[in-house]
Amino acid sequence: MKKLAVLLIVAAFVGTAFFAIAADKPAKVTFEVKMGNVSFDHAKHEGLTDCATCHHTGDQQSCKSCHQKKAGDAPKSKDAFHKNCKDCHKKEGKGPTKCKECHVK
Repeated sequence: MKKLAVLLIVAAFVGTAFFAIAADKPAKVTFEVKMGNVSFDHAKHEGLTDCATCHHTGDQQSCKSCHQKKAGDAPKSKDAFHKNCKDCHKKEGKGPTKCKECHVK
């Protein structure tokens, strides 16, 4: 009986943590850039691959927290986004791959 109680308590904590993380995710993210704003539908992409494909640091922080205009150890944001997004769209054969398909003024 004690094992069941402990299991239920652990399950409650894990479930609470999962929903807290899920609630923090924005459904859509807009990147404001000179070429024109780029909207990313996070909810639409969720589940297509694991989170580490894009959030490769494992802590689910925003992309620009590492990939800034002036790159230190990380590639510039433009290079990182183009490589991740555009390459995936080309590989999958769907999604925008041309400039004006993503960048909207």
